[in-house]
Amino acid sequence: MKQKITLKHIARELEVSISTVSKALKNSDEISEDTKEKIQAFAKLYNYKPNNIAVSLKNKRTKNIGVVIPDIVHHFFTTVFRGIEKYANEQGYNVIICVSDETFDKEVINMEMLNNGSIDGFIMSLSAETQQKDDITHLKQVVDQGTPLVLFDRVTDNLDCDKVILNDEEIAYEATIKLLKEGRKRIALATTESYFNVSEKRAEGYKRALNEYGMEVDNDLVLVIPYDDIQESMIDAFFDNTDIDAILSVNEIFAIQCMGVAKKRGMKIPEDISFIGFTDGLLSRYSNPTLTVVAQHGIQMGEMAAKLLIDRVEREDDRQEEESYTTEIVKASIINRESTLN
Repeated sequence: MKQKITLKHIARELEVSISTVSKALKNSDEISEDTKEKIQAFAKLYNYKPNNIAVSLKNKRTKNIGVVIPDIVHHFFTTVFRGIEKYANEQGYNVIICVSDETFDKEVINMEMLNNGSIDGFIMSLSAETQQKDDITHLKQVVDQGTPLVLFDRVTDNLDCDKVILNDEEIAYEATIKLLKEGRKRIALATTESYFNVSEKRAEGYKRALNEYGMEVDNDLVLVIPYDDIQESMIDAFFDNTDIDAILSVNEIFAIQCMGVAKKRGMKIPEDISFIGFTDGLLSRYSNPTLTVVAQHGIQMGEMAAKLLIDRVEREDDRQEEESYTTEIVKASIINRESTLN
């Protein structure tokens, strides 16, 4: 299928700003006749059709931000949203939130629904199915239309836009080192499917720590739990077939479920087995014993994402600036509780 020509394509080919292209196509007196003729001829040659959504967004600000998150069950995403809303409201912006329910189709529908002139830009974290399909066509279309986009946490390297991520590999390494310093020899990793970019980064940190301690990575110690179908029987079978004395979990839900299975088997926590999970949510704080966690500082991540988006929305249109994007990294921290020895 022939690629649809956009303002951004014309600007790049003719080495002018997107703003100049837009004004020339509207026959603005601000643009010289020579430049207008050149741009209009190019647009006609390539059958350019104006995008009414992009035009409306360029001509006025709605002071609304669209946010698309994968789910509202995980504590992390709700805290990120609170951070986004806090910063946005302070700057006079409203926030419209949609939930993709981890599905590709709903993510696309949400973006199409919001991107109708009712928002100034998007903040979003990719759904599980989007990462699994590795299809970001809908995101590229939004960016090509000139709509600002900030990705957080679950991001893709295949799209140029602003991003806010966690130091996943580094903090997973630190958490594994903590368990190793306790004297743990058989540390398991409870994780999701590898297409989740954050889970893959955390797995890399886990493996690096083991290698530094001269321990080989044992694939039998990696428990892959489907994000959408957590079965206790799967965890039971893992405990039946694997000798472990610690578990690093990529989220608090997996960690709490694994702790429950260990307790049913009469294992003492943390004497016999230690647990660390990602996300400092209510489950972690009120579990018995309480869970040592990697705090992801979701509110800080949300504030960063909102600032990146609003700064870009309010920045004067400049072609060079538009193609220079920022990746901010939030530094996670470990909160020690009762599920580890120290």
